[in-house]
Amino acid sequence: MVRALEMVAPGTSLREGIDNILHAHTGGLIVIGDADELAFLFSGGIKLDLDYTPALLYELAKMDGAIVLSLNATKIAHANVQLTPDPTILTMETGTRHRTAERVSKQTDALVVAISERREVVSLYVDGVKYILEDIPVVLAKANQALATLDKYRSRLDQVSTRLTALEFEGGATLHDVLTVLQRAELVTRMAVEIERYIVELGTEGRLIEMQLDETMVGVSADKAALVHDYLVDDTDEEFSTAFDQLVRLPHQDLLDFGRLAELLAYDRKLNSLDYPISPRGIRILGRIPRLPKMVVKRIIEEFGGLEELLAATDGELETVDGVGEIRAKDIREGLRRQQEINLVDRYLQT
Repeated sequence: MVRALEMVAPGTSLREGIDNILHAHTGGLIVIGDADELAFLFSGGIKLDLDYTPALLYELAKMDGAIVLSLNATKIAHANVQLTPDPTILTMETGTRHRTAERVSKQTDALVVAISERREVVSLYVDGVKYILEDIPVVLAKANQALATLDKYRSRLDQVSTRLTALEFEGGATLHDVLTVLQRAELVTRMAVEIERYIVELGTEGRLIEMQLDETMVGVSADKAALVHDYLVDDTDEEFSTAFDQLVRLPHQDLLDFGRLAELLAYDRKLNSLDYPISPRGIRILGRIPRLPKMVVKRIIEEFGGLEELLAATDGELETVDGVGEIRAKDIREGLRRQQEINLVDRYLQT
């Protein structure tokens, strides 16, 4: 469906043609797919094989029957075609044009666009799923409302993340603190996915929304991945991929269940997360130090085991780690100190 929305988004030549048909109150049925694979549905019609133009699409829509476009909608393959999908396929539509559109989409891989002559509505059908295109101002209003919600979500994420960082430096983090940040990070990610769909539907009208979204989402994905690495019981590549994949696929109701989130990190869901102390490996904090390669971060974690041990280590012990040395050891110390200071300022500003 996202691919379909991209094809008919404002600014595309296909959307221009659809809008021309819509504004002329002509109505139409457009099938976008491989003409050879769809040929078994055709009855009559005219074979054209012409380059697509919005004006030509509009003129052809004045005739009865469907218009068939190539997969990338750059060619008009057929016009005035009567489509004969399997009549036994269940459809909830009532009008002839929309019943045909739904059945064709269920029977083939084609994108079908039905333009209602009377209601002035454009309906997309993909794999039997219907999506009604809304007016641009309506979609913009929804996108802006979603952005405002995302901004609140991100603000809350920053608060709980700042608190977790402070507790990590103090050695007082609990499993509940970690799960709170993980939950908020995933909620922010999911809200961003919703807004991305609006951006796709808005096409050229959604560039400003896209810029705002990019600005709001800076660092969220990397921090979420580092958080999972920090607190996963067994941080192997396989375990991380499994946990991260399960988090993405988690139903919304389960995302609100801290017991289920604890299971993703391989903890017992019956644990009292409020009282269960937990220490980070330090990947999230070390990842914020400028010019510190990931491979060096990995070696530091392998050498010391966690953030608590790293903070207690001497400069000499840190310098002996492969890839660190005297200069980089000072940079790491300075980076950790600066993070503590920044965290204190952030906590002060959030109160």
